[in-house]
Formats: sequence, C-alpha cells, structure tokens
Amino acid sequence: MARRGLLIILSSPSGAGKSTLAGRLREWDTDIRFSVSATTRVARTGEQDGREYTFVEEAAFRAMVRDNEMLEHAFVFGNFYGSPRRPVQAAIEAGADVLFDIDWQGAQQIANSPLAPHVLSIFLLPPSITELQRRLETRGQDDADVIAKRMTRSWDEISHWDSYDYVLVNDSLDATEERLHTIITAERLRRTQQPGLMGHVRKLQHEFEDSAS
Repeated sequence: MARRGLLIILSSPSGAGKSTLAGRLREWDTDIRFSVSATTRVARTGEQDGREYTFVEEAAFRAMVRDNEMLEHAFVFGNFYGSPRRPVQAAIEAGADVLFDIDWQGAQQIANSPLAPHVLSIFLLPPSITELQRRLETRGQDDADVIAKRMTRSWDEISHWDSYDYVLVNDSLDATEERLHTIITAERLRRTQQPGLMGHVRKLQHEFEDSAS
C-alpha cells in the first residue's frame, strides 16, 4: 500500500552528531532524500553547490522568502539558511522521505507549516558539555572564536529539546543509529502516512455487507 513521505528532522547543538547520523541514515536507506538547504554563506573547502548546500546571494535568498518559496529559514552566525519548499512538497506527495539537518528554529517553522502532519522530529543531546566541546575542537572545522560562539549557543539549542517528538542522547553513534532506524520504521506506519487505508477499510466494509446480505 502506497504511503506518504515523512519529513524527518534531526536537530542538535553543533558537535552532537546530527550531520554524521544524517549521513548514516541515507546509507541505511538510499531512498531517503536529503533536503539540500540554501545558504548565503561562502562554500567551505570541499563543498559543492547543490550537494552540501545551494549557495545563493543574499538578494536571491530574500526574494525566495518573500515569494513563500522557503519552507523554513533562519539567520545563523551572520548568514541565512533555508529549505526550498517545492522539492520537499513534491517528494512527500511522491511517497519519499526527506531528511532535514536543521536547528530548532527551522524545526518549529516546519512544525507550524501545512506539512506538519508528516513531520517526524528528533533531537540529539550530547552525553556531556565537556564531550560536546571536545568534538567541536577535534573536528577541525572552526577556529577558537567560532567554537566559543557555538558553545555559547549550545544551551539555547538544548533548551528546546522538549518540543521534539523524540529525544536521544548520542553517547554512541552505532546505538543512536539503531534507535533512529526503529523510530523511522515505526513512524512510516502511522495512520496519517497511509492514504490508502480509508479506501481499504471501505472495501472491507463492502465485502462485509455483501457477505451479510
């Protein structure tokens, strides 16, 4: 029976593992599509336009927001980030799951959008603040000033944990990944994700009435 797609949202403070786990989920199920966000920031070394992000000028980004072409958007660390709406909606209607690696602001916007019935939101907590800082320092992507800003912002991110459907402590990537598999498999079977159920129940009703006559 055909199903609707899920909007799978993964959020966490920087360094808690959401990007790594997002990549693992796509390896687990290659049919899961990754929502490629648009951003106004400059591409980092090794990033390709349309793969990690779609890199756009600020004027173009603002025009997309004005024309309601963004499902969600936010201003973070001096740059705009957002999820173009049309490809996401098309994927959901075609029965494909779309994975979002976004912060709590974006998650709340999507949760308040017309696509809210199909949202599955998951927040990842670090095992400790000390471990969170260690991960930021060892991944080697940011200088000391940026790491300090991310650490300052981390508690603001964590404080929104209770607005998510599921909350996982990411103390082990392997164990957390297994929990994500279980959650997604179950959520795909939600009644709201199975548009053909009503027709099937009506068919059963007609069969029952025919057998009783």
